[in-house]
Amino acid sequence: MTRNDKTRVTVEIQNKPYTIIGTEEPQHVRLVANLVDQKMREIHDANQQLNTSELAVLTAVNTMNDYMKLKEEYASLLGSINKKEDK
Repeated sequence: MTRNDKTRVTVEIQNKPYTIIGTEEPQHVRLVANLVDQKMREIHDANQQLNTSELAVLTAVNTMNDYMKLKEEYASLLGSINKKEDK
């Protein structure tokens, strides 16, 4: 599959089917969807009064927070490696 080829993958998140069209490998799309579903279930278990929109927003905020932390950690590790290489 070349980078411009698009695939169609149907996944289930919160018991609802979604068709994802993109250039990623189908197994990658399924993995991402599974992680989103897991995070949404985790948040829903702690806050069962949330509607789907609120649950989706909280999931996005939590996921972006995790991403930002990892990005900062990566930058810090990269800085440490560069300092060691400069010595």
